[in-house]
Amino acid sequence: SQNHGFCVDAAQLPADWEVLFTNTNDNSNEGIVHSNLPYFSVQFHPEHTAGPEDLECLFDVFLESVKDENRPRISVKDRLTQKLIYESSALITLERPKKVLILGSGGLSIGQAGEFDYSGSQAIKALKEESIQTLLINPNIATVQTSKGMADKVYFLP
Repeated sequence: SQNHGFCVDAAQLPADWEVLFTNTNDNSNEGIVHSNLPYFSVQFHPEHTAGPEDLECLFDVFLESVKDENRPRISVKDRLTQKLIYESSALITLERPKKVLILGSGGLSIGQAGEFDYSGSQAIKALKEESIQTLLINPNIATVQTSKGMADKVYFLP
């Protein structure tokens, strides 16, 4: 592992050792693990919590390895893999909306950006293809969006 400018060369590791973590910024070695024995090391602070819980699980793996010393061995790498694999706790179902509210750009003067009308019209067409009801509020009155058959409901508000 790397420390104060020194780095363990992954190509020079003995046969029973392998790379555990690699820094993707510079491809330097950030951790090593023994293939059979419960030894591993990392060159970062796993408790610093950069992510939701980051790699605090390294401490759990260490403690489990110490506790299980006299039992049949599970490799440290396998323990880490088990800890780091994400398993969804619940099936996520996405419900499609039945109605969508589209806010128009309001009145536009000649020369003002017509992309509001274009993007709104495209949204209405796409939603109609998906059988989703559209409610259009405050559109520019003189646009394609307000054409008969486009939006399901149109409300002209000041």
